[in-house]
Order: sequence, then structure tokens, then C-alpha cells
Amino acid sequence: MSGSIFVGPADRVFVLTGAGISAESGIRTFRDAGGLWETHRFEEVASPEGFARDPRLVWKFYSQRRAQMVDCQPNAAHRAIGELGRELGDRLFLCTQNVDDLHERGGSSQLLHMHGELGKTRCQTCCRPAFADTSGYLDELPRCTCGGALRPDIVWFGEVPIGLSAIARALDEATIFVTIGSSGAVYPAAGFVHAVRHHARAIYVGPERPDNDWGFDEVRIGTAVEVVPSLFQVPDRAAS
Repeated sequence: MSGSIFVGPADRVFVLTGAGISAESGIRTFRDAGGLWETHRFEEVASPEGFARDPRLVWKFYSQRRAQMVDCQPNAAHRAIGELGRELGDRLFLCTQNVDDLHERGGSSQLLHMHGELGKTRCQTCCRPAFADTSGYLDELPRCTCGGALRPDIVWFGEVPIGLSAIARALDEATIFVTIGSSGAVYPAAGFVHAVRHHARAIYVGPERPDNDWGFDEVRIGTAVEVVPSLFQVPDRAAS
């Protein structure tokens, strides 16, 4: 099914974005080359156990990802979602599985990074809040002022995603639910569509059908850049 999604004045929109939207800006994913990175399984560089075993390897991985993120630019889909946020205000809940900052650079000011943020670092030991940090740690391992080990502010495999309570409330309130570029294979995000199926219109956008396609009312095949810029129709405020 094609055509824009009409967003009325009473609608509340939940948008979930995954790796597919950022891949179009050149952000590589864990699943590139069969899920391997320099012959390492992603569990080795994206798990608490991997960090405990070889923190230098983990920091090398994330330092290189940070450098890559700086060179990538938001695409038309990021910018379209930024514009949607300016039009809807708090009636848009934007949740991303991505750890890059392309949504922010694309104009989104309110969003939830459920898997953390690549551009932040936090201490493993003390309660110091996560802080902005795009440094590359390829040689010396960083330490907190408390003496504890610093780690990327990323939700690794086996850890609890950020903001699940806020996500649950937004899913309950949503009348329109849209997933963009997420494979439908990673939980809990893959289960969000099930939470809205009885009270919200659910649309999927991606280059191929997701693993959880059964939960959506519509599956729109195409890249985010092709589909998202014309996906939403919001009445002109000046005319209302």
C-alpha cells in the first residue's frame, strides 16, 4: 500500500528506527560481513564479558566507530523525521536502536536512544553521569577520576535497554506506530509492534520484509531515503 500517512490533530505517533536508516548514511552495522568484525564475534566487542576479558579490543572497536560517525552525515530520512518532530512536538515519540547521533544532526531534539549513545562514556564503578566524549582510545585505557574503568555508554548484549518504562507508556498512547529500517529480529524492540496491534495503525518501512512482518498492517518495501520524506502528511497548522 502506498500514499502518505495522514496524521490528525488527535494522533500520537511512535517512530522506531533501526540500523537501516543509518546504513544509508554509511554507518556500518554489527551484521556486516556475516556479523564479524576483524574475525571477532560481536559478543566479544559488545558484551560486559567481552569488555572484562579485553577492554583494549572493545575500546579499539568503539573508537573506530566514533571516527566513522564523524564522517557520516544525516540523510533525507533523518531530516524528514526531524521536521515531523517540529510539526508534532510531544505527539511524536522517537525511539532509536541506533547509537549514532544522525537523528540529532538531522534536526530531532527529543528522542530516546534505547541502546545508548556512541558519543558518550560512563564509569563502570561510580554513579558519575554519562558524559559527552568522542575521544579515540587506541593505546591507553581511560580511567574515571574515581579510579574505575571508563566504558562506552552503550547497552551491550545481556544488558537492559534504556527507557523501557517511557517506551511502554508511549506505546500505550500511540495511534500510529512506524518502524523504519529495523530487522524485527532484536528484542525487546521487535516486540513493540505486538504491544500496539489492537489500538494503533502499524506500518513498516524497509528494503525487505522484517522477521516480525506478521504484526504490521502495512509493509512498505523501499529504503528509508526513498520512502520516509513523503511518508507523513500533517495538516498545515496555519490552516487549522
